[in-house]
Amino acid sequence: MRLIVVQCSVSYEGRLNAYLPSAKRLIMSKADGCIAIHADGGAYKPLMWMNAPNRVVEDESEWIVSNPKGEKLRIQIEKIISDVSYELGEDPGLHKDGVESHLQELLAENPQSLEDGLTLTRREYFTEIGPVDLLCRDKDGRAVAVEIKRRGGIDGVEQLTRYLDFLNRDPKLRPVRGIFAAQQITPQAKVLAKDREISTIEIDYDDLRGMESTILRLF
Repeated sequence: MRLIVVQCSVSYEGRLNAYLPSAKRLIMSKADGCIAIHADGGAYKPLMWMNAPNRVVEDESEWIVSNPKGEKLRIQIEKIISDVSYELGEDPGLHKDGVESHLQELLAENPQSLEDGLTLTRREYFTEIGPVDLLCRDKDGRAVAVEIKRRGGIDGVEQLTRYLDFLNRDPKLRPVRGIFAAQQITPQAKVLAKDREISTIEIDYDDLRGMESTILRLF
């Protein structure tokens, strides 16, 4: 993890054009290639960012970050105030709270509650960027990746988008489509999911708990 505090301006070229005028900001450069630009406010959300995979060309006065989609960040650096790097090591991953993990368990046992004919292939299906909550097959045999949240926001849609990108590189799986499931999904997340051709489903937790599992058990 590299953390750089700089005086800089930033421009973005891609689906739209955006610009940040000169100010003091934090540039966060992660080992996986993600670049995020933060202000001293706005909670956790960066002002601009570029998810991996991307390419970074860096010199003393400018960083150019580009990705295969043709998007580009230009960071014009006027002054470097601090530049430090840390080795964080391997992360143990997210430990989900009781409700979210129970939702995943219930939906794994009853995938047809999300879509008629949906069957479970595996829970916590591994990818290089993290586990997909559920990997399923639809009634036509097509692979379906399901991401489950208690409250679904834009970040969850972005997370599922990254998983789908990786899964669709596997010739044994593709084409893979996505389902974003949560007890509540924000309007912004629904708009973004529709743009990414990802289905959204709001779950009634109480109704789901009352469903009888379709998995056969000995007792």
